[in-house]
Amino acid sequence: MSYIIKKTASAPALNAGWDSADWQNANIVEIDNFRVESSDHHPVTRAKVLHDNQYIYILFDVQDKYVRSVNTGYQNSVCHDSCVEFFCQPPGRSDYLNFEFSCGGSFLVYHIIDPTRTDSGMKFDVLTLEDAGSMRVFTTMPFVVEPEITEDTHWNLAAKLPLALFTKYCEDPKGDVSGTTWRANFYKCGDGTSHPHWASWQPVSAKNFHLPDCFGEIVFE
Repeated sequence: MSYIIKKTASAPALNAGWDSADWQNANIVEIDNFRVESSDHHPVTRAKVLHDNQYIYILFDVQDKYVRSVNTGYQNSVCHDSCVEFFCQPPGRSDYLNFEFSCGGSFLVYHIIDPTRTDSGMKFDVLTLEDAGSMRVFTTMPFVVEPEITEDTHWNLAAKLPLALFTKYCEDPKGDVSGTTWRANFYKCGDGTSHPHWASWQPVSAKNFHLPDCFGEIVFE
């Protein structure tokens, strides 16, 4: 099943909220395929995505617990915190960009050239601070969450992602993305929390989010 990214005439406010008019027309992604290695904590996680041919706008909604955010700063290992992620691959490409966000709003973004895991790691480029400056992120959680919040916690994180980053690193898109089909996956994890878990929109065949063969289709309206 493909996910349809609807086109919006105006940029949604990142702080508008899940049920706001800004986001009401966006389709919903359910991030509910949990790896067997996960703990018994299975947070209910959803996402909405819109575009306007210049930016991808994404909003995550998480009913969480055991929430933590300590890996602060750009390009830190936010997957060890309470984290949501979006990996996105333009059509006809083997490379892709991975956007990873802690609940506190810190993020990591790589251009993955070859996700094959070797003794020296994957082959990738690190996006620059200038690239990071072209993005915007909003979260309802504090920047640092420590000690871990063990109670039920509802949080949102929204991001504005320039399509120009795909032009720079993947040589795509070169024009209007409307009508094009890309590949992607959405994730929720918390590797370093007291109750680690690994969930995805499309199931992954191993405890490894860098499996582009497991990506699903996303279609830009």
